[in-house]
Amino acid sequence: MQAWQVHENGEPSEVMRLADVARPVPGEGQVLLKVRAANINFPDVLMCRGHYQVRPPLPFTPGVEICGETEDGRRVIANPALPHGGFAEYAVADAAALLSAPDSLDDAEAAALHIGYQTGWFGLHRRAHLEAGETLLVHAAAGGVGSAAVQLGKAAGATVIGVVGGADKAAVARELGCDVVVDRRSEDVVAAVKEATGGRGADVIYDPVGGEAYTQSTKVVAFEGRIVVVGFASGTIPSPALNHALVKNYAILGLHWGLYNTKNPKLVQHCHEQLTELAARGAIKPLISERVPLTGAADAVQRLGDGVTTGRIAVVPTGVQA
Repeated sequence: MQAWQVHENGEPSEVMRLADVARPVPGEGQVLLKVRAANINFPDVLMCRGHYQVRPPLPFTPGVEICGETEDGRRVIANPALPHGGFAEYAVADAAALLSAPDSLDDAEAAALHIGYQTGWFGLHRRAHLEAGETLLVHAAAGGVGSAAVQLGKAAGATVIGVVGGADKAAVARELGCDVVVDRRSEDVVAAVKEATGGRGADVIYDPVGGEAYTQSTKVVAFEGRIVVVGFASGTIPSPALNHALVKNYAILGLHWGLYNTKNPKLVQHCHEQLTELAARGAIKPLISERVPLTGAADAVQRLGDGVTTGRIAVVPTGVQA
């Protein structure tokens, strides 16, 4: 079969190589899956660079999220068991963690209904307890993680403010349903959010960016607001001033979704049921901006790492319909 492999760490476009390799052999409790579509995530970029908390042995195949097909023909959503990731024609995954792919979504959309949406659901509902009528601010609102949070926020009845970088991404954020869109490249984010909220600020702030975005969050978080720290796509990890959190009376909440797979897997299944229901009634639908063939995976991963993509990019192996 064909699979992308990383033999040394570096930029994805430089270290990902497409090769003919043997199909992976499932271990105990694992299943072999035909990859119908693989969704590109920021952890794929970080793993290529050697900067992710999980460091699979070299060589490895990136791709942490797929819609696959079991040997008996079932469509499932899975996180491949590294080092046999999803940017390949076949992958392996833990049988106990397979989730049914919703009938309402095609393969590429189903592949994207997992990490980003689970992270959004846990962040907004489990950690921040977002309520209808509250104001939600989402950084990088046109990206894969941000777009999921926008849709989930709207589905929960929140007023959503999306922060983006550039006019093209602003247009995408509006299409996603943001009530207010702030272009950080041409607007003062703090001033714009304060104006949009009458000076009150946002009740919940969803931050997959870190760096300057986190600093802005602390300036516009409302009384008893919650800042959900999801990731650091900017490459800069903030150092929170806890005296500031005390004085303004807000909470800083960390979210590492992957921990729920080991700490409380039943919650992951419950979340998937909620997401499936929302997808069935059209309240959420993964934004797939591109579907690329397997041969285009390295370039697509690099573009995600460079911050020039919107929504999700799905890798569709040759001969598989998505």
